[in-house]
Amino acid sequence: MKNTRKNELAVCGFEAVKALAKKHSESIRRFYYNDERTMAFGDLFRSLAARKIPYNKVEDTELEKLSGTVHHQGVVAMIEQPEIPHLTTEIADDWLHKKESALLLDRVGNANNLGAIVRSAAFFGFKNIVIPLDEAQSSITTSSYRVAQGGMEYVNIYSIRSISKLLTAMKGKMIRFGTDVRAKTTVERIPSLCEKKPALIVLGNEEHGISDEVRKNCDYLILIPFSENPDAKQPIESLNVAQAASIVLYECRKLNTK
Repeated sequence: MKNTRKNELAVCGFEAVKALAKKHSESIRRFYYNDERTMAFGDLFRSLAARKIPYNKVEDTELEKLSGTVHHQGVVAMIEQPEIPHLTTEIADDWLHKKESALLLDRVGNANNLGAIVRSAAFFGFKNIVIPLDEAQSSITTSSYRVAQGGMEYVNIYSIRSISKLLTAMKGKMIRFGTDVRAKTTVERIPSLCEKKPALIVLGNEEHGISDEVRKNCDYLILIPFSENPDAKQPIESLNVAQAASIVLYECRKLNTK
């Protein structure tokens, strides 16, 4: 939940707040917890006290009000609303130098899906995520932070104005993949196709998938195959974008270690 008056974001959920406290405790402006969580954040309390940052034990109703959700899990940390840095040429050049791959989201609009993708990226050690500055694209919210289960502290999220311009700029420098249910190339081929260059993988919108413009600017279109049983029928055409991201990221887990 964003506090527009103070330009703050409520981070809630036990794992999300625990990771925030471990990695970026300096970003916490105010801290609230219920009686159940008193013993879990002793080190943080001492750190906040030393910095004269307020922390208070409150009732669950107050935590719900602060976070805007009943799913606060007994703890809420207020931080400054994160500013997503713009992806610069220097950052992209550093990816190329280090052979770091990146995930590009094409208008993934659901905050929970964004959080789940961030969680999977952190789990598989995939550090770079790019999102467009588009109203159809979800940004960092209380929900995405909570669903990411601490993953927000372990990935880098960048913004761009034009997906097509980024794909054009990376032509010949990164292997550009787009997920598409009509594709012929399967996801397990990603590592073998990226022996000399890092990957830039585009995940599409929940309803429409990747756009036609994105599709035309990819080196390969990839799909996740369904059951190999020849007698099996496919009742569902595609996976949820967050589920698909987990499978794609699993196949990409060795890319940045070559």
